Amino acid sequence: MLSSPYGAHEFRWLDVYGSVYTLKGCFGQDRLMVADPLTLQYILNSPKFGRAPILDNTANLLFGERSVITASGSEHRRLRSALNMGFTAAAVRGYEPVFKKVAEMIVGQLEGSPTATDVCSVLSPATLDAISQAILGHPTQDLGEDFVANNIEIVKLTASQSETHILADAIGSYLPAWVWRVAIYLPTTGAAAARKERFLAKQVGGRIVQEKIDAAKQGLEMNNDLFSLLLHPNPSDNTKTLSANALAFGLLELARHPDFQDKLRAEIYSNLGANATNMAYENMPLLNAFLKETIRLYPAVPQPERLALEDTVIPLGESITTSKGERISHIPVRKGQVVTLAIAAYQRLASRWGMSPHEFNPSRWLDGKTNQGDVVGPYANLLSFLGGPKTCLGWRFA
Repeated sequence: MLSSPYGAHEFRWLDVYGSVYTLKGCFGQDRLMVADPLTLQYILNSPKFGRAPILDNTANLLFGERSVITASGSEHRRLRSALNMGFTAAAVRGYEPVFKKVAEMIVGQLEGSPTATDVCSVLSPATLDAISQAILGHPTQDLGEDFVANNIEIVKLTASQSETHILADAIGSYLPAWVWRVAIYLPTTGAAAARKERFLAKQVGGRIVQEKIDAAKQGLEMNNDLFSLLLHPNPSDNTKTLSANALAFGLLELARHPDFQDKLRAEIYSNLGANATNMAYENMPLLNAFLKETIRLYPAVPQPERLALEDTVIPLGESITTSKGERISHIPVRKGQVVTLAIAAYQRLASRWGMSPHEFNPSRWLDGKTNQGDVVGPYANLLSFLGGPKTCLGWRFA
């Protein structure tokens, strides 16, 4: 899990053992690694699988038990249904002025910077600002320096990985829920950041919601952000992240492939024309192929986990041979089995994405060599936004 570069073991095992295999985790725990598209689709859509305890407990620690991220069943469906109005294709088109404004800010920073620039330090706050403006209707400067700094700290903590983190996750999965509920009061860096995050989210969010309620009562014109839509929906209005990491990796690949970069720039300029305020992004095949290929190679969460909530049998899209030489097309799974959704491996399956799946090659999206097969994720058959009932609400926004 700590191989450098990422996937050095995982992608080799994919070639040697296929799209489904088991390995040992901490304390001898059996872990099932799954990259088979049919199996992934089944697990993501089956009520027999839930998030692994460590993920649920961490989410509860950060967001509380009443958030859309942590809710389940009918409560989760209710919250998603309410929030979805701000993430439809039509609603997202209404956010384009925000994206354009933030993009222009990024360009300004890059043009005024030295030859060598850390793009991550530019893209990360810009991504947060785009989300803040589109969802809350406020730029990040209105949220306060404490909120922005704490958000950056939370991202760093959750994105880091070490032997200590892996061991702590394994121990944490055995702890009862009440231990996690009191863990937020521990005098550790992570717990302190989580406490501050929950306090600031409630304080800042509460203030913004109250402002919008007051504006609605006074009959003032509402903005086009998600919070305003929730408070004052307009059903007839025809008017929501690609992570900063994905953007950074995309820029890296453009730097590695200057010929493609030139072609992409030419396509964008030819579409600018006289009306640069209303660009038809769907009419740019190279741009869309570039976005899909970047998201395919660099999923933000490459190995999410699920837990079997009961004994079940999962289907395989392609039969496999066991260590005993048996050919099987289904795998029995016991209650409590941890299943790793090997998204990064799935998105490098030659059977799905064509020849040389580990290479950056946007043309695979243009020459018809990607195998569409069964629909797995919401966008281009990719699982970067997961799938099933827990599909990322903001995939269109991204």
